[in-house]
Order: sequence, then C-alpha cells, then structure tokens
Amino acid sequence: MTQLVDIKPHPRMREAETPKTPVDEPKTGPRVYLETLGCQMNEADSALIIGQLRARGYRRVSQPSEADIVLLNTCAVREKAEERVYGRTSQLLKHRRQNPDLKFGITGCMAEHLRDKVTQKAPHISLVVGPDSYRRIGDLVDRAREGETIVDVKLDKTEVYEGLDGLADDDGVSGQVTIQRGCDKFCTFCVVPFTRGRERGVPPREVLRATRALAERGYSEVMLLGQTVNSYYYEDVTFAALLRAVAQVDGIDRIRFTSPYPVDFSDELIATMAELPEVCPYVHLPLQSGSDRMLSTMKRGYTRAEFLDLVKRMRMQIPDLALSTDIMVGFCGETEQDHQDTLSAMREVQFDSAFMFRYSDRGITYASKRMEDDVPSEVKARRLQEVINLQEEFTRASHSARIGQTEQVLLSKISRRKDRMVGRTPRFQKVLLPLDAGQPGELVSATIFATTGHSLHGRLAESK
Repeated sequence: MTQLVDIKPHPRMREAETPKTPVDEPKTGPRVYLETLGCQMNEADSALIIGQLRARGYRRVSQPSEADIVLLNTCAVREKAEERVYGRTSQLLKHRRQNPDLKFGITGCMAEHLRDKVTQKAPHISLVVGPDSYRRIGDLVDRAREGETIVDVKLDKTEVYEGLDGLADDDGVSGQVTIQRGCDKFCTFCVVPFTRGRERGVPPREVLRATRALAERGYSEVMLLGQTVNSYYYEDVTFAALLRAVAQVDGIDRIRFTSPYPVDFSDELIATMAELPEVCPYVHLPLQSGSDRMLSTMKRGYTRAEFLDLVKRMRMQIPDLALSTDIMVGFCGETEQDHQDTLSAMREVQFDSAFMFRYSDRGITYASKRMEDDVPSEVKARRLQEVINLQEEFTRASHSARIGQTEQVLLSKISRRKDRMVGRTPRFQKVLLPLDAGQPGELVSATIFATTGHSLHGRLAESK
C-alpha cells in the first residue's frame, strides 16, 4: 500500500494532460431541457450529460416549453420513485401542444428499473439511458429525436468517464468531482448496486485533472463524490492518499466529500483529515438505525458500539467536527424497542443535522424480495416524527452554540430575496451576511450574532 510519505509524487498522480475546456454555448442547434432528481451523484451526472450534449451542439434551456427534448435524470432511492417519474413526465407532456415533435427521455438510476415497463406505461418516453451510457448520450439523443425508441441501460464494470468534463448548473464556487462509481456493500434496503453497478474507483490522475479544471475555472471548493466515498481504492492509492493529493491543487481552499461508509473510516483517514487544513471538519456519517438487530438485518457491517466508538475517535482527533447522518425508521421487522434504540443513539451522538425518512419497498432490493414490509404506515409516520422532533433539538442547539464565534465563511451566492449574501462555514452551516460582505468565492471572517435554528446570521469581523 502506498504510504503517505510516498504520495509526492505518485506515478499515477503525475501532471495530467492539459484539461479540456467546456465547449462554448452554441448560438443555434437543438435545445435540451434537463431536470435532476435525487442525490449529488445525480447532479454530477447531469453535468456530465450536459457537457456531452453541448459538445454535440445542443443548447441547454431553462424551460421545458423551449426544448426539443426533455430529459429527466432520475433517482431510484426516493420513496415511490417510479410513480414520480411517470407523474412528472406526464405533466411535461402538455408542452407538446406548442411543439408536437418534443421528445422525452429518462436517464439515471430508474432507467434500468423501467426498461421493460416504459413502452407500456409511458409510450411518450422514447429514450431510456442508464448511468453507464453517458459517453454516447449525444448519439442516443440524436437517434431518439429522429424517431427511434432507444433503451440503453447496460451496466459497465469499467466505465468511470475518464477524460470527460461536465458543465454544472451550480454557483461557480463549489464544484463536484466523482471519484467512485457503483457500490459493493449490498445493504438489504438499497437499490444502488443494482442501478449503478459494482464499485470502481476513478484513476487518481483523472480526479486531479478534474480538480485542476475546476480550480482553473475559479472554483474554491471541491466536493469528492462516491456512493461509499471513503472506500475508494485504486491500485495502491487509498482515499487518505487521494485527499492529500487533492489538497495540493492550487486554488482549492476547501475539500469536502460524501457519502462515506462507517466501516471504512481507517485510522489513517481520520489522521489525514485532522492534519489537512483544506479538509473541512464536517462528515456525513450514515447511522440508519441505533439497534444492533436492525443494523444486522440491514447488513450494514457495524454494530451500534462500533459506530459510537468511531464517532468518539473522530471527535477526539478532528477539532470542532460537525456530523450529519441518515436515519431510517420502519424497516422490516422494526419493533418499538428498536426505535427507542435509535432515539437513544441520536441522544448519545447529538448529530448537527440529519436526513430522516421512513422505509419503503424499492422493488428490486434484497429486502423487497426476501423480507416483509410489516411496520404499519401510521407507525412509520409516528416514529419518523419523533426522530425529526429530536433531531430538531440538536440542530438548533448546534447553531445556537456558534453565536459569538468568528467563522471563516466561503461566500457562494446572493439569497433568493436578494437582501443577503449566503455562505458556508467549514462545518457546512449556512451563514447570511450583508450584501456588501464580499463576492462569491471569497473567504471572509464573520462574527455570528444570531440564528434561525437552521441558518446563522453574521457580520464581518472587525480587523485587529
């Protein structure tokens, strides 16, 4: 295994070829409207799709009524994902009144799941493209617009889109770099291994090429993406070693990553995070359940005690660490005691924020095929509300604790009301500042004087 002292330079982390620059916006040509559902991985994939279509001469438009083809980049993780896809595309059908030749396509995680159903349930959809087919998306979209019905959902064990640049619709401050695709964990409730395939790492040289390309375009922060991002391993390069290399890219002030897997937080990685000032002291650490019985049923690979020990070790080594998490209620066979175990684990950790949801059958998972979804809907709803209420206490307390502190805030955009500048602290808490605080991309020192419970209010710190 490559040691940290050997990482400068690593043979696969050499200076890459000159980064490709995005194709200029075409003045004419076919128009595409792309709507993204789901996670940050989908957002990054949408940028990749647009980059490929732009190179093909397509123009991205902001309204479906202006498009020649409408693409919906889908997520299979959310509840009732299939119904959402059909419902949304049906809503968009009204735009055929103005453009009878308007075509519709589905990309992303739901594509494989829908391949055998779409022609019967939604004949207006003429393009179904899975997450490993984006390298040829330009040709596929052309063929769909010419009248073919295209289904291309085959998973590819080697595709990581090396050498391709995306065009993200983002703030120009925080950019995303996918370092890993697919997943090998096979948690019993999760669709990802079935919809995105097996885990494979992006070569380090490509990660650095993409990061440098963002820095050259003025981005200050990079978010490294993977389904289990800290499981990253490419030949002899670990995730900790990759973090060290990314931290050396000129122009990148902050590094974040999501979503890590608790089992794969090595001592080396924790020490690296503590050492590198560019790596933000914020980790999204999915718990899912505080019950050992449920964790075993979910095949998460860790116990409650092991998770709590990991939290303790991370907090001891990484100063001022913020933690967010995922909590699922109502999984197959969950008892009231299992639910109470989750609440007690939340009290012990006191996460700064959380994504909370109730279990729903996804149709293609192990749980769907082998387990009974036996927790009544009303029980799931009550348990979810209890989890939300408890987390609300901790989130508000986390924000209140920042009052009086001076924070380094990375400015990102103007608020929707156009009356504040919005930024983020290293702990990923949103800060609202006066409009004259600075420009997007600047790092400013701000003193926090108030909180709404989910946002911080600050003023520029006085110079000493």
